[in-house]
Amino acid sequence: MSDSFFSYEDPLDDFSAEPPFFDEVETERIETVHRKASVTVRDFYESARKRLEMELVAGEKGLDNVIGEKSLNRPALALAGYFKHFGNRRLQLFGAGEISYLSDLRPETQKVLLEEIFAKGIPGVIVSRGLRPTPSMIDLAEAFGVPILRSRMKSKDFTAEATMLLDQKFAPITNIHGTLIDVRGKGVLIRGESGVGKSECALALIERGYTLVADDYVTVKLVGDDTLIGSSKELNYGFMECRGIGIINIASMFGIRAVRRAKTLDLVVSFVHWKDGMEEERTGLATQAFEVLGRRIPKIQLAVRPGRDMARLVEVAVMVHSLREMGHDPAQELNERLIRAMSGTPKPEEKQGGGGPVA
Repeated sequence: MSDSFFSYEDPLDDFSAEPPFFDEVETERIETVHRKASVTVRDFYESARKRLEMELVAGEKGLDNVIGEKSLNRPALALAGYFKHFGNRRLQLFGAGEISYLSDLRPETQKVLLEEIFAKGIPGVIVSRGLRPTPSMIDLAEAFGVPILRSRMKSKDFTAEATMLLDQKFAPITNIHGTLIDVRGKGVLIRGESGVGKSECALALIERGYTLVADDYVTVKLVGDDTLIGSSKELNYGFMECRGIGIINIASMFGIRAVRRAKTLDLVVSFVHWKDGMEEERTGLATQAFEVLGRRIPKIQLAVRPGRDMARLVEVAVMVHSLREMGHDPAQELNERLIRAMSGTPKPEEKQGGGGPVA
């Protein structure tokens, strides 16, 4: 799909990672991973200012300090003089306990304790509950270039929201060529060679009431440990390229309900051009997977040939996938039935019921 209208070189630097060992499941891997090199206090503040009810109190010149880890640190032990395992690469959260403790100390003692903390190269300080930082904190923030942000939120609520936001900012990212559609609540990534019919299939699915997430260029982010989220670049959000017609504005043609910003990746459907003599999966017992950012998701391969309703096949593939998630595998169920028939073993319900029907 390199000749597509929306294809362009990604400006992010990439690196190759050794794929981890997997079992005998046939797996297609995407090995090029893009990671955001750093997250600054400015990034955090500007993106979450309203959501976390923050304001800048002091240390503006340190807004470009780099946050090294995605969790927050409560410096209670550091205020007591214990610095072993001190999380100096994290944002430091001063809650009611820390501010109350500092307020009970003489200014000279406050300065000695805080100076040791600020000298560790911390990226920034958060003061929760709308509390006022002590004068010593403000003086040291200006001296060491450490921004102090104040939030009206409670420490517990702020920690939960900020950790989730930082987790998203630190999440590994990669870009995949394909079309992402929300079909029956499942995020389906349709992949294949340029011109194989991905966009045409996506249009047919959208006509049936399903939703476009991204066409041609899908940004995939690993949020948490297992959740893969696909989204569109702002440049081509809501647009599709259809060969022979050109660019289509999906929202204008089908309504705002036909597009969405992001969706989890639940299933990959790979389109391949059909060739005479090609072997195709007939039972569904052979399992395939698609690996991206170190995580695997189920994959189904469909051969494209004249007369096949690819949109209907994708829709059925989603329903089969949903059944498997619920513990119902049609291929496995039929296989077990055949084995029982060949071995003469009665069905499980026949074993338990006994006696048969009453005359």
